[in-house]
Amino acid sequence: MNVSLMVTCLGDVLFPHVGMATVRLLNRLGVAVDFPRAQTCCGQPHYNGGYHDDARAIARHTIEVFSRADKVVTPSGSCAAMVKLEYPELFHADPAWHARALDLASRTHELSDFLLTVLGVEDVGARYPARVTYHMACHLRGLGLIEGPIRLLRRVRDLELVPLERADECCGFGGSFAVRFPEISGAMVNDKCGFIEKAGVDAVVATDAGCLMNIGGCLRRRDRPIRTLHLAEVLEKT
Repeated sequence: MNVSLMVTCLGDVLFPHVGMATVRLLNRLGVAVDFPRAQTCCGQPHYNGGYHDDARAIARHTIEVFSRADKVVTPSGSCAAMVKLEYPELFHADPAWHARALDLASRTHELSDFLLTVLGVEDVGARYPARVTYHMACHLRGLGLIEGPIRLLRRVRDLELVPLERADECCGFGGSFAVRFPEISGAMVNDKCGFIEKAGVDAVVATDAGCLMNIGGCLRRRDRPIRTLHLAEVLEKT
């Protein structure tokens, strides 16, 4: 199987190792991965900020860039949700682009969804000897991907998965939300990190770079030696 990697903005700039872990994992599972170099932001910041004309321009570019891909895989529920849920909405009044948006949406998968529903694999052969907990990114809930990452983590050898109190509660990042409402965002991430510390773990796993950046920054400010890991970083280890 051949797929194209949608690496995402935060992945490209701050978490390139997550993109590389995703490629190594998929390669190990027999999936060939290509990287369209013309890809840019998916347009979610513009969409959320109300700049829908700009978001449409970016969406058209993204649809063109990935038009030849059999499948598109992204290690980000946030960007997957933008493509799958919001692109069709952006073009609801433009039948031609709406059809193309629906087509890309049908071919785009968040990483855990791709592993479970496309490849049909739950045990990816990973081993990660650590005590970890899992934070659910908000956009996974929007995509209906509630249990997938947990199912994958439970099959990792030597990994002790510790339940996280209020695991499905937002960490407070929310893209531009953290910039527009810093006091609220800061209170939310402090609550989240308090629950992570209470779990007594070595690491917290999430599926979105924004969550990892926000939670990791807060843990460092609280002087807590708890690692923040993307799901791909755990699943690629053997």
